[in-house]
Amino acid sequence: MLKNLFTTGTTRRTTLGATLGLAAALVAGSAFPTMAQDVKPVKIGWSAWSDAEFVTKLAAKLITDELGGKVDLVQTDVAPLYQGVSRGDVDVMMMNWMPATHADYFAKVEDKVETLGTVYDGAKLGWVVPTYIPESEIASIEDLKKPEVQEKLAKTIQGIDPGAGLTRLSQQAVKDYGLDDYKLQISSEAGMLTTVDRAYRGEKWFVATSWSPHWMFGKHKLRYLEDPKKSLGEAEVVNIIATKGFKDENPKVAGFLSRMKLPLADLEAAMFNAQETSYDEAVTKYITDHPDQVKTWVGDEG
Repeated sequence: MLKNLFTTGTTRRTTLGATLGLAAALVAGSAFPTMAQDVKPVKIGWSAWSDAEFVTKLAAKLITDELGGKVDLVQTDVAPLYQGVSRGDVDVMMMNWMPATHADYFAKVEDKVETLGTVYDGAKLGWVVPTYIPESEIASIEDLKKPEVQEKLAKTIQGIDPGAGLTRLSQQAVKDYGLDDYKLQISSEAGMLTTVDRAYRGEKWFVATSWSPHWMFGKHKLRYLEDPKKSLGEAEVVNIIATKGFKDENPKVAGFLSRMKLPLADLEAAMFNAQETSYDEAVTKYITDHPDQVKTWVGDEG
């Protein structure tokens, strides 16, 4: 059901002192009635998208280092992730795109989850082309119907995961704009990025599904195509949702997550840094570079 379960480096490292401390608590018995709750890891689920990976690992480090908690990270696809949160197999997910992208997933679990807060807003979905393609040739999705444009694009739209909300909306866009001659290339984020990178280096024409925030805008010069039919939605917010009752069971972490909000520009810069170095290094650098943000998020719980 859920796959690739792993734990952040600090959450499973047991020292002799920690072992003795736990033994003492067990001997004391009822003298420490909340001990079992205190050591229970918070399970945070995420899908392999770069924005979700960064904010999830940032939250995990702060919960561990600043709140003294434990975290298990659970990576899976989007659909089972929503199911996992609704059933309590996963406590929290930080990638609930609303009101359009994940509307179908959220509608199925809405009464079984609770929203903790918005981790960032101003998010956007769309189709992008490199800026070296003249706007006189392609400015809007409507322009993809031009015969000369179809030829240069090989009638292909580079896509991502089959279960992604962006894929569902892109399939609808193909219908709305009458792009029946095009193939929406279902792949993955990694597959799409590899194709884009290769085409960009050769200055070849391409159109790809994308979203903001994303580090690819720091690496390449890209622009969104106009979407006059609004098939791909408008501005979105990305919320943190938890299984029902999480606020009551873990108010310290719930309070922290409710205050955790990143400016979009800060997030995209950090995501690009993660690609150039690693997510662990980028998370550490973000915490170092944004002490006031972190202090606000952690609050009195820290």
